[in-house]
Amino acid sequence: MVVFLGLSLLLARWLSLENVERSAVVVLLEDEARGDAKAMLAQLHGCDSHCRSTVIADARRLRRPGHVQILAYQSQSAYSLTTTVADTRVAWKSSLGRFPVVQCVKVERKGNAISGLQIRLLTLSVQIPDTADC
Repeated sequence: MVVFLGLSLLLARWLSLENVERSAVVVLLEDEARGDAKAMLAQLHGCDSHCRSTVIADARRLRRPGHVQILAYQSQSAYSLTTTVADTRVAWKSSLGRFPVVQCVKVERKGNAISGLQIRLLTLSVQIPDTADC
């Protein structure tokens, strides 16, 4: 019984990471939709000068009124058990009906399922074509 509870706890911890990652990405996109480059940069770890200029330009160009609605979300690191850096492709739009925006977020999952994993967002791409992969 103790082994079952321990495994259940580990499984729940591992599965909850998908929600942690998605929540972090949504907050980043909400900041982008508001045009708040400073808030976006605060969420991106290790963002170099090229990344910073992309974020500032995106915050201006992709500013949208309304709430962010996620249309599609594809995480390449979703079920990783160990440290991983991978892209997450996200399609979103404004609740006020503008056309969709598709972008890639580079996500780092650090640690392992036993000692714990943490999520860090590293970069956010410019808008990519609707059918493009990251």
